[in-house]
Amino acid sequence: MYSSTTSKQRIGIADPAWPESAPIEKLVMASGYEALVSTQIESFTRQKDLKIVVTKLEAGSSLQSMIEAMRAFGDDVQFVIRANASDLQTITTLARVPGVHVVDDADFTEVTWKPIFDTKPSMSSDDPKLSVDTTAPQKQTSDYIFVDPKSQHLLALIERLAVTKAAVLLEGATGSGKEVLARTLHELSDRSGQPFVALNCAAMPEQLVEDMLFGHEKGAFTGASRESAGVFEQAQGGTVFLDEIGEMPMQLQAKLLRVLQEKEVVRLGGRHAITLDFRLVAATNKDLKAGISEKTFREDLYYRISAFKLKVPALADRPGDIVPLLNSFASKHGCSHPEFTESALRQLYSYHWPGNVRELDNVIQRAIVFADYGRIDAEHIFFDDPMVSADINLSHVVKDARLEQLHPSFSALETPTLNRPLDLQSAVRASEYDVIMDAIRSTRTREEAARKLGISPRTLRYKMAKLRESSSGLSHCA
Repeated sequence: MYSSTTSKQRIGIADPAWPESAPIEKLVMASGYEALVSTQIESFTRQKDLKIVVTKLEAGSSLQSMIEAMRAFGDDVQFVIRANASDLQTITTLARVPGVHVVDDADFTEVTWKPIFDTKPSMSSDDPKLSVDTTAPQKQTSDYIFVDPKSQHLLALIERLAVTKAAVLLEGATGSGKEVLARTLHELSDRSGQPFVALNCAAMPEQLVEDMLFGHEKGAFTGASRESAGVFEQAQGGTVFLDEIGEMPMQLQAKLLRVLQEKEVVRLGGRHAITLDFRLVAATNKDLKAGISEKTFREDLYYRISAFKLKVPALADRPGDIVPLLNSFASKHGCSHPEFTESALRQLYSYHWPGNVRELDNVIQRAIVFADYGRIDAEHIFFDDPMVSADINLSHVVKDARLEQLHPSFSALETPTLNRPLDLQSAVRASEYDVIMDAIRSTRTREEAARKLGISPRTLRYKMAKLRESSSGLSHCA
């Protein structure tokens, strides 16, 4: 073992294939750390000042041995494991170990590993101006998972924007986590000790949205028996989050623009302006520029709210977050140590997730209900889209029940009842039918089903036609 520099925070790099990992050492040093290098992870156990160890899981090596070696370090050390991204079972197992962060070995860069840790590299403590106060509270980052490289890049941008006062517009599909990101931005800013107030502009009638935005004085309208502060007053000193801002009526857009320009508000029925101090974060799942062309969104308001625009990736575009999200949701729903089989993980990774993170939460809730002892297999996965839900037999879980009453996707799981033939040729056809149907139900397209079966799409079509001719009940799949 050797040390490359001195007087900086230390990171251990353990790699049996050293010096092939020399670029990792250079990357660590360029990030402001001191690198300690060894071929064995066990050689770092006596290094009391180590807080982070980077190591690699070699093909064929014992996963259990690595976990035992990491446990010898205690709870103060965190680990970055360089692993093969295709080894889903290993990644899932490691992700459940406290203090362990898995990074794709083929994509090990500063962007993918450094944002994992709240601890920043400290300069030499000899100069008090350069020392870091380790007793200062660390800022947390809500519930958004930042493991996938795209998410970590997004976090890096949010950390930069947090120190500014500029308005931020988050663009992304429904359920992609825009509000959670807005909270993260708030918590990383110097306004974190002040209120974060959210309002969905599409969830209420225009009159109610106006009242929620600007507040009202007592007697302003029938039923206004007392004064009420709007969201801008409620968020004084903090952050206002306006979700689905593209749904705001044009009349309210003009009033909102004035509040943003003047930083003051007049309540409904009021006469006096109230000075405001807030930061605005807005979100939309619409193309606001298209709204400008269609005269449904004000151009001047657009430029006022979009000093910085961040594109929030859909869940399907950040697959590295799926396993951490699965573990997080499972824990939230009472299953602290779920075990996902490789077939379940492959099904989860191949799905297109139109409902994004919210749909993933729904899927894991259903899986926990039907799984035994926290072991989740492909047969426990039910998507919101019935056409890609697994074909399973739940008679051992739910007896004498109509499964479609639990969730609509179960209604697509009724397998045709076949009168099993006695002759060998018919039995072979019936078995082939079952295999083909399993492949079709577990994939999105006929091309994917053919690949899963190891045949060409043309051969699949031919077999389906032959089975129809044999009256094997495949006519509904043509």
